[in-house]
Amino acid sequence: MYQASAAPKPSPLTLADWARAYDAGASPLDMLLALQRRLEVESPPGAWISIAGRAGVEAQVEALRARAAGLDGARRRAELPLFGVPFAVKDNIDVAGLPTTAACPAFAYAPTAHAGAVARLIAAGAVCVGKTNLDQFATGLVGTRSPYGRPSSACAAERISGGSSSGSAVIVARGDVPFALGTDTAGSGRVPAGFNQVVGLKPTPGRVGTSGVVPACRSLDCVAVFALTVADAGRVLAIIEGPDDADAYSEFAPGPARFAPSLRIGIPSHAIFSGDAGYGPAFEAAVAHVESLGHRAAPIDFSTLHGVAEMLYAGPWVAERQVVVEKLLAAAPDAMDPVVRRVIEGAARLTASDAFRGLYRLRAARADLRALWSEVDLLMVPTSPGHPRHAEVDADPIGVNAQLGTYTNFVNLLGWCALAVPAGRTARDLPFGVTFIARAGADAALARFGTAWQDSLSLTLGATGVRHDATTADDAPGRPPAAEPSLPIAVVGAHLSGLPLNKQLTERGGVLYETTRTAACYRLFALPGAVPPKPGLLRVGEGGAAVEVEVWSLPSGAVGSFLALVPSPLGLGSVALEDGRQVHGFLCEPHAVEGAEDITAFGGWRAYLAHAAAAAR
Repeated sequence: MYQASAAPKPSPLTLADWARAYDAGASPLDMLLALQRRLEVESPPGAWISIAGRAGVEAQVEALRARAAGLDGARRRAELPLFGVPFAVKDNIDVAGLPTTAACPAFAYAPTAHAGAVARLIAAGAVCVGKTNLDQFATGLVGTRSPYGRPSSACAAERISGGSSSGSAVIVARGDVPFALGTDTAGSGRVPAGFNQVVGLKPTPGRVGTSGVVPACRSLDCVAVFALTVADAGRVLAIIEGPDDADAYSEFAPGPARFAPSLRIGIPSHAIFSGDAGYGPAFEAAVAHVESLGHRAAPIDFSTLHGVAEMLYAGPWVAERQVVVEKLLAAAPDAMDPVVRRVIEGAARLTASDAFRGLYRLRAARADLRALWSEVDLLMVPTSPGHPRHAEVDADPIGVNAQLGTYTNFVNLLGWCALAVPAGRTARDLPFGVTFIARAGADAALARFGTAWQDSLSLTLGATGVRHDATTADDAPGRPPAAEPSLPIAVVGAHLSGLPLNKQLTERGGVLYETTRTAACYRLFALPGAVPPKPGLLRVGEGGAAVEVEVWSLPSGAVGSFLALVPSPLGLGSVALEDGRQVHGFLCEPHAVEGAEDITAFGGWRAYLAHAAAAAR
């Protein structure tokens, strides 16, 4: 075994900080035992359910040392990207060697294997230092429903931590660990992030396997990641994502790597706020900030989304919670938290017919919302309508909890992904966060967008007093979340945004990357008789000019069906852009432009259409 030194250094905060410390020669055992001792004496009430003992830390470090033997710095970073990084796990996720309680001592058991997500983190070199508190059986968004205590926000002692992943959010906000796992069914990986000024990444359902997780609603549950930075949360997601043979709900289907530079971001046309935290003006400031970044905020009607949100506890999905605790509820109902028991006992009034009615209603709502993603690229909502005090929850535990799910409950039911990020402080100096929501599979693009958002604000990381530094955030080992292979395609005419054939791209998952120009070696012609009207782009040896194009990223698997729609005399070839890049794009056969109007002087198809429309008036 290693021997700890007499003067351990304070813990780093981010993945990059830990990597730099080890690159500089720090001892994993020294670092982690110093952290373990500090957690045992300095942790806030109610944050932890169990902390790994000295022997547990030593055993993990010894196993890690054996795996890292013979690896130089570069290979260690590649093969063990989380080498020696401590993390914590919500106590409804199995860690071999530590009990799983789900915040209910009568339910506790000793797992013999790690949950799938935990196993992947340990395989990447991470070291688990303990299990964190939660609303019992992950039933609640308040963080107060646990016999192990109720933590407060790391930023406001009189206000709740949020739940159900209460302890995970609090210890990350304190800087005790750089990341922690939680779960998210109704918002449990987002609401606590907002109340503690940290990042809460909730992947698309099925992207991360839930084997070894005590279910809340098994068909909806997600493993969530809390971190101080979006970049760190994305790197953790990249490690834990992927098919999980032990989870029947595993469905790994990566989407785009990035969004367009300028986005249409849907916001509630009538935002709902509660309490005295001052979230209304803070959200207005966040909307102004997202517009200052070059995006367009588009108010939309959230009534259908709110209707879906109500289904989670007012519909048959509460019966999924009853399935998990059925035996305990029958044998020892008093072993459960009274509020949790009251919520779950509501399942007794439900029938199989109710379950199907709920599924039909959800299916109808999904159909109604299908057009939403053609109108906006992202949604931005307040992570929560307000930040209650402990006394408010005590006075109305069900009502206050229900309010907290206003902007979270619908996301998993619809199969979407979400990212909760800090957005500033309110006039009362309370943390305020927003959540960006994207369609299924867009996790990689959402993480990239969230990183840019966090970099633009440079706020304090949780309650650490340390400001986010974008210049050092990329120093950590690891990779971003997986994205589907794609092909850049330059379009010049009817496939441009808003024009008649653009839907052929968007229906296939195409994403607009940029608007740019070709190299100055092309001529543009208006093709006679084309329906809808189309131009032809022709490469010429001399006398060419630059022509405006849009570059779209099209999933590789959709390229074939897209090509089948391209009529002669058009086809896909290689198009040179003005910055020297070569991309695939629309070109025209030379014979088709004989006698066609040369419209190169307009600089692009849009300008020509505007001229033609003005001339027709």
